[in-house]
Amino acid sequence: MTARIVNIEGKELVILSRADFDALMEKAGVMPPLPRAAKDGSVPAIEFARADIAREVVRRRIAAGMTQQELARRVGVRPETISRLEAGKHLPRTETIERIDRALPALKTSKGN
Repeated sequence: MTARIVNIEGKELVILSRADFDALMEKAGVMPPLPRAAKDGSVPAIEFARADIAREVVRRRIAAGMTQQELARRVGVRPETISRLEAGKHLPRTETIERIDRALPALKTSKGN
């Protein structure tokens, strides 16, 4: 893991790569891990989809400065729904994903997207 420390407005901040940050979030239990590939290289599709969607929602929610409760309120679902989704415990309905997508700003990437 490579980290860079910078001082901004008298605060010491640590800069990490997205991969290193995501690994720390997994260890902290905030973000579900992606399933490991089998010996043949295949990955369980449903497990991967759950984890991938969960990780994207967590990233975008944190970047937007929202709590799970705030996101749930904006989307019109119970906080437990957001909690289960972010834990990778279930796949939400398409309608719920679309409402979450509208409630959260897209992440800007270093690739200019």
